[in-house]
Amino acid sequence: MIAEQGIVEEVVGAKARVRVEKSPACATCQSRESCQEVSAKDMVVEMVNELEASEGDRVEISISSGLFLILSLLIYLLPVTALIAGALAGGALARAFQANPTKGAIVGGFLSIAASFYALKRLDRSIRAQRRFRPRMTRIVQRAPRVHPPDASTEMSSAGT
Repeated sequence: MIAEQGIVEEVVGAKARVRVEKSPACATCQSRESCQEVSAKDMVVEMVNELEASEGDRVEISISSGLFLILSLLIYLLPVTALIAGALAGGALARAFQANPTKGAIVGGFLSIAASFYALKRLDRSIRAQRRFRPRMTRIVQRAPRVHPPDASTEMSSAGT
């Protein structure tokens, strides 16, 4: 599990908004659509409040490291592999038609990398709909101090003295 800690900023119904400090892992995270960048260092992640955390609580959020690794490899390796394969195929196809192999490699590489980005975009949409790819609140690290309003009976007794 890849885990980060954050502070619950807001609880609305069954959802919580948690402010976390961005880490290098955020750049490749498939769940980044559920995050909103607040500053260069911080972002807000919206998630199901399974632990019934309250505003001000420090919580741990996590995502499966296996899923994270697979998705990261896809994001980085698919476009590079597509570029190389497209360039080789474009060059070979250009040679077969007695055209300039360099131009064929450029066109083939461009078309294949564009196709890989389109495929990743489609994959991203299908992954976004699946709950298992979203970050989860795994534990409450520290409860925020609760401020209770003064009791009406104590106010009256102290006012009478």
